[in-house]
Amino acid sequence: MLQDLWGVAFLARNVCGWWCLCLLFEKKRMFKFHQMKHIFEILDKMRCLRKRSTVSFLGVLVIFLLFMNLYIEDSYVLEGDKQLIRETSTHQLNSERYVHTFKDLSNFSGAINVTYRYLAATPLQRKRYLTIGLSSVKRKKGNYLLETIKSIFEQSSYEELKEISVVVHLADFNSSWRDAMVQDITQKFAHHIIAGRLMVIHAPEEYYPILDGLKRNYNDPEDRVKFRSKQNVDYAFLLNFCANTSDYYVMLEDDVRCSKNFLTAIKKVIASLEGTYWVTLEFSKLGYIGKLYHSHDLPRLAHFLLMFYQEMPCDWLLTHFRGLLAQKNVIRFKPSLFQHMGYYSSYKGTENKLKDDDFEEESFDIPDNPPASLYTNMNVFENYEASKAYSSVDEYFWGKPPSTGDVFVIVFENPIIIKKIKVNTGTEDRQNDILHHGALDVGENVMPSKRRRQCSTYLRLGEFKNGNFEMSGVNQKIPFDIHCMRIYVTKTQKEWLIIRSISIWTS
Repeated sequence: MLQDLWGVAFLARNVCGWWCLCLLFEKKRMFKFHQMKHIFEILDKMRCLRKRSTVSFLGVLVIFLLFMNLYIEDSYVLEGDKQLIRETSTHQLNSERYVHTFKDLSNFSGAINVTYRYLAATPLQRKRYLTIGLSSVKRKKGNYLLETIKSIFEQSSYEELKEISVVVHLADFNSSWRDAMVQDITQKFAHHIIAGRLMVIHAPEEYYPILDGLKRNYNDPEDRVKFRSKQNVDYAFLLNFCANTSDYYVMLEDDVRCSKNFLTAIKKVIASLEGTYWVTLEFSKLGYIGKLYHSHDLPRLAHFLLMFYQEMPCDWLLTHFRGLLAQKNVIRFKPSLFQHMGYYSSYKGTENKLKDDDFEEESFDIPDNPPASLYTNMNVFENYEASKAYSSVDEYFWGKPPSTGDVFVIVFENPIIIKKIKVNTGTEDRQNDILHHGALDVGENVMPSKRRRQCSTYLRLGEFKNGNFEMSGVNQKIPFDIHCMRIYVTKTQKEWLIIRSISIWTS
């Protein structure tokens, strides 16, 4: 079923070609219909004859011969039709080029048969929590791989290092370059290799599909098509290798800087999404940096990249994969945990100054946001509901102009001790949609009601300033465990209200 969905998704962009085919076969079906109608009219007349046994035999014989004729017509396709089908399927996908790479396209959960070369590795003693995958090739200018590996290890605590493994795929076919890189890596990171935290691998060239003479989609130059197509295969083989090394997998490029304690931040986010369906979590907004997957999805993703390796760039394919597995919306977290640091691209050494402006070097301070139910009596705009302000995803609550006494309430599943609260309203492009006059209260004594749970008493913590509220040491100011938190509008405003984020840190 999944294979069919993938085919449909990519064939949809040439629906005109297939529509012509449909019209062709529809005409054939209409012709058959009139033939059958004529047969039954003959049989109806034959019922009037006396010699019913003979007529029945002749009728059955006629029907049999006509069905044989229709069957033969069905199996015979005109040369022109064949050419149309051939041209259409070639434009969509040319899987024959790499059918030797994997035989059974129906088994997308199985591993791709590749014999890897271990360039630097010790046997993995146990399955880790997270695998960090890097693929690297020789660049015409600059080399950032060693700095990227260094950042991964330096930005992780001793406890975090126990839960990660780093797999580097040296994907260049230049053996001299590979040997030099392995020597540098083993010299600088020998203790990580011995501890099983770092593996360097290579997928031999003979396992790669044809990379020359590929389709020039999007009018890309031939060398660009070859580069991005090979890159898709590089990542496919890397994903295939990492499928059983950990519970989760994050994809990085070979020119990335990591934030401090990024693993702890990722674990906190995954824990907050327990019970929620997701395919891809994004911890950077650039390309395929910081894309997190369940390891059990890696074989399917590897097959997917191989199947459509020549169609489009890797980051576009990752977006299609997410959608085909029924994750409709992007789930991206702020602040970003990974930053692009390379100045020269791996493609032709061209300049690449892309930066993620949501990246924070010290992003360990991810809020806890304990489980809670949210409601408001404000007039909500479209689907910008209250829950979106409480998520770490890049979404927000948006309501029409609030009035005095309007509230936005969070009721926690269990009473909590709060260390810090931070609430931000408005956005960069709608800087006036802030809470101009409001306060933040905390409450206790949850009272059951027919509609929803709510607190009976509240204590005011403070006022909003310039649309924001932030307070540390809340547990030192409040003498009780907190059951509820409330944003209270103290004065009617003409502007709409965006609550961009509500962040809570617990003791």
